[in-house]
Amino acid sequence: MSSVLKISNLSKIYGTEENKVKALDNVSFSIQKGEFVLIVGSSGSGKSTLLNMIGLLDRPTNGQVFIDTIDTTNLTDSKISTFRNKKLGFIFQFSNLLSDLTVLENVLLPVEISGNIEFAEKNARELLIAVGLEDQINKRTNKISGGQAQRVAVARGLINKPSIVLADEPTGNLDSITSLKIVDLMKSMAKKLNQTFIVVTHDSKIFGDVDRVITIKDGKAFEASVPSSMGLLI
Repeated sequence: MSSVLKISNLSKIYGTEENKVKALDNVSFSIQKGEFVLIVGSSGSGKSTLLNMIGLLDRPTNGQVFIDTIDTTNLTDSKISTFRNKKLGFIFQFSNLLSDLTVLENVLLPVEISGNIEFAEKNARELLIAVGLEDQINKRTNKISGGQAQRVAVARGLINKPSIVLADEPTGNLDSITSLKIVDLMKSMAKKLNQTFIVVTHDSKIFGDVDRVITIKDGKAFEASVPSSMGLLI
């Protein structure tokens, strides 16, 4: 079975020769379809840089990022945006919704960018029902709660049926009870849709059992096939 994501000898160096910083140092790992994976590490460890590499928001200094067996390091700048929108979904710490649009309209934004609008509204409505927002579909997003906004963000991240959903501190702006609800939602959607999730978090304990945990320390990756609830390094 092909990996949905393969990272091969990935390095990222910032700065000049005199002041260079190696944010990633020869990182390699693979992730299979449907896995729920955490990336953890202290501030400055390189985990955000790694997420930017996977999300095609920045290019590596060395190494390769394969998504669905495609070497993304060979893509031109003009092709990266289209590829990113098709293959990747994003959930951020702040929901980043457009307040002058409705819940439904916000979920449909990635579809409008891709131009793949056939059945889009039907799919968006089904996703919003699945994330528990059936009664909020036509509300403007400045009229919903923070937890509801993050549910909208989850639906938006899934609308294009991406190969991978990347979540960057998705509970970082929420209270503890709402955070647990969002974690449960992401894990249930991953299971229901056989959807790959890669989540960067500073609080792995709230995620309970996951498929794998990748710890980034000093730019290097260390893997553990254990539940995050067992107190892995953060």
